[in-house]
Amino acid sequence: MTRSRHPASSSAANRQTERAGAKPQQANPPRQDQAEEAGRGRRGSAKGGRPSAARGVLLYGLHPVAAAWTNPERRIHRLLATDSGRAALEPAIAAARTQGLQRPEATPVDRTELDRMLPAGAVHQGLVIDTSPLPELGIEDLCNELAAEPSAVIVALDQVTDPHNVGAILRSAAAFGARAVVVTERHAPETTGVLAKSASGGLEAVPLIRVTNLARALTELQQNGFWSVGLAESGASTLAKLDLTGKTVLVMGAEGSGLRRLTMERCDAIARLPTGGPVGSLNVSNAAAVALYEVARLRE
Repeated sequence: MTRSRHPASSSAANRQTERAGAKPQQANPPRQDQAEEAGRGRRGSAKGGRPSAARGVLLYGLHPVAAAWTNPERRIHRLLATDSGRAALEPAIAAARTQGLQRPEATPVDRTELDRMLPAGAVHQGLVIDTSPLPELGIEDLCNELAAEPSAVIVALDQVTDPHNVGAILRSAAAFGARAVVVTERHAPETTGVLAKSASGGLEAVPLIRVTNLARALTELQQNGFWSVGLAESGASTLAKLDLTGKTVLVMGAEGSGLRRLTMERCDAIARLPTGGPVGSLNVSNAAAVALYEVARLRE
């Protein structure tokens, strides 16, 4: 199936006009734009790289800690480890040493001390690191990095707030080769140890990009060659029937509310997953995994 614009989208028509060289008429800013603009002062523009927050982050669990330990972009201040945790981390310690990364010596602790440091029920596996946040990228940085990649895939999340879901989506994104996950500044989780644990190392492999205005970010991605596909039960066709061989953005909405109106209007197509039976929908992280698998399958 060839790529066709979502027929209900007036924004898509404007984009076609822009590409033809004419300037589309400007409408009054919709409420979604106004709400997202209100968060601009907290982190700055969606364009360009931004400095990370100064505060540290506690990451825990073998996979998140090992991935951070071998990531040259990570600054790690402390490693707290039980004897068994330190032994399990040894391959990552050796790999970081081979890369010439500067890493602190482990501080021996017992399991109960780590339990007290972390949220109740946290599965730390005897490992906790105190680390600076990763440098933050903007949409402009991402577009520049992917300019020469004709088939890059990214995931955009419209106000998905659960850190477990965002972490699981990062994990699936890393597994299926997606290049970034985009979230909104407001109504999205902070990059905590809970999110990193759910990502199981995916946070170090796939950039998590925060934007103040998702609709505007989608427009910028489209102007840089990306085809945006929103996932919704109202989609006229299934994802498998679309041409997803070029640069693609998979746009996922929050559970319950789904994609917001303006976000949906900015998508080039709306598709659905072929679910059925007594349960007609999936958790957003499961839906993202299925969608990413489908894109990967179509490109084989």
